[in-house]
Amino acid sequence: MEDEELAKSLLVTQQPGNIQISNGFGSNDTGASASGVTAVLLLSAFVTACSAFAGGFVAGYSAPAESGIIDDLGLSVAEYSVFGSIMTIGGIVGAVLSGKLADIIGRKYTMWILDIFYIMGWLAIYFAKGAWLLDLGRLSLGFGYGLTCYVAPTYLSEITPKNLRGGITSVSMAMIPVSVSVAYLIGSVINWRALALIGAIPCLLLLFGLFFIPESPRWLAKIGREKEFEAALHCLRGKNVNISEEAADIKDYTENIQKIPEDNILDLFQQKYAHLLIVGIGLMVLQQFGGLNGYAYYMNEIFELAGVPSITGFIVVSIPQIPAIALGSILIEKFGRRTLLMVSVTGECLGCFLTGLSFVLQNLNWWMDATPTLMLSGIVVFEVSYSLGIGSIPWIIISEIFPINIKGSAGSICNAVNWFCTWLVSFTFNFLVEWSPAGTFFIYGSMSCLGVLFIAKLVPETKGRTLEEIQESLTHILQ
Repeated sequence: MEDEELAKSLLVTQQPGNIQISNGFGSNDTGASASGVTAVLLLSAFVTACSAFAGGFVAGYSAPAESGIIDDLGLSVAEYSVFGSIMTIGGIVGAVLSGKLADIIGRKYTMWILDIFYIMGWLAIYFAKGAWLLDLGRLSLGFGYGLTCYVAPTYLSEITPKNLRGGITSVSMAMIPVSVSVAYLIGSVINWRALALIGAIPCLLLLFGLFFIPESPRWLAKIGREKEFEAALHCLRGKNVNISEEAADIKDYTENIQKIPEDNILDLFQQKYAHLLIVGIGLMVLQQFGGLNGYAYYMNEIFELAGVPSITGFIVVSIPQIPAIALGSILIEKFGRRTLLMVSVTGECLGCFLTGLSFVLQNLNWWMDATPTLMLSGIVVFEVSYSLGIGSIPWIIISEIFPINIKGSAGSICNAVNWFCTWLVSFTFNFLVEWSPAGTFFIYGSMSCLGVLFIAKLVPETKGRTLEEIQESLTHILQ
């Protein structure tokens, strides 16, 4: 009973690809609840955002680079499919190792490691003369991206005071889709080798910035380095700020959290956790099987099939994503997670249907003048809908529904499923398109339609409730 009560008073919050622990009542930030922005905090947020931007650029690279790489290196469709999808193999490995690595060597040193893999990956791609070095570079980039998905939001949430955490973390998360759009735009006007060098720029900024930011105070407290812990907290909050209350809360938290027994990964597959695990895994599958990486990795090929100039296509698709991200961050607390998620997935379904319809009309030689516009409209609708909700909300819901004793194991499973689905979609996309371009997008659209039903029937609404209240509403599942 004592462990059960303690577990109810503490919660684990997970951001995309990360698992971190926070005091459910917000007491870990009490001393900093009204803290202001300091130069060190801003610099730390900027450096962390660079890692997220670098990861998004990795994801967006293969689409604009496809035709140039195939022409210059003479790759077959199968070879380029391997290049496009092998990033996710590295991502899966990085995701599996990220939590343990960050716990052993710290958040900051893990960012050093992921940045080294980023830089090595871009250099390998730039100097590639054949498929093997190209694939090796892409694999290295994927490993760095897999680490980033955990470390970047974990570090930010651990250094940021309560009153600034949401805004700063949201901006950092937004760097991933923003950088995908930037990769599309820049890649439409320069060659693939130059694009690889540009991809290394945020990595160099990250490398330089890591010299000037502190380690996570919470990680330092966790491993018992008290003097360094207090020094890092002072550095982030300001030298003249009284950190005694916040420091005491963090120390109490680190002591209490170790008293709670954690279920291992095999314990997740029990009936009492079935509903939560279905929701978490289902949202990960839905996020990827909607077809995002099919669009992202092979958009240039889609434009060619539809007869749309690549430069025009990339510009038209990229620009609307940024306001969609901003709109989604505003609407999520107004209308709730489930509502915005259903709107977003419905939009994905419509986008896939319009894209598939454009290929049907093209095959039938009907309305040939209108098919490029219809195809562009479908892609824009899809990308805007994704940015509006399905891109981030699944990670938010997962961070809210899992209780503390299974949070780490459940988060690892969901993250691994997400990366596996990413690989599956990216590897099979070209083969599906060779079978039927229209059929490919109708399949993705059908998955989104099923997703709407899944959300309506199984996904709980968590808007307007504290994490404690969410847990209490789910206790009947966990008993």
